[in-house]
Amino acid sequence: MKAYFGMFLSVFLAELGDKTQLATLTLAASPGVARLGVFLAAGAALLLSTAIAVGVGDAIARWVSPAHLRTAAGLGFLVIGAWILWGRS
Repeated sequence: MKAYFGMFLSVFLAELGDKTQLATLTLAASPGVARLGVFLAAGAALLLSTAIAVGVGDAIARWVSPAHLRTAAGLGFLVIGAWILWGRS
């Protein structure tokens, strides 16, 4: 149960203010748009993308140790961060 709440909090905080949430907010604020439809579509999209991530993560975990996976993810974040900071001309 502790892992569930940790994951919930991580995803919840990561999603606050990101571009997907802002796009959803903008669409929901548009005149003539069904808010329930926006809510259901955004929820279904998040559910599907999460299911894909869990499936791919499970497949990768069969061949790669968690320590190596964490290292690769950390390096990936560093590379992407450096590219964003210094890669633009």
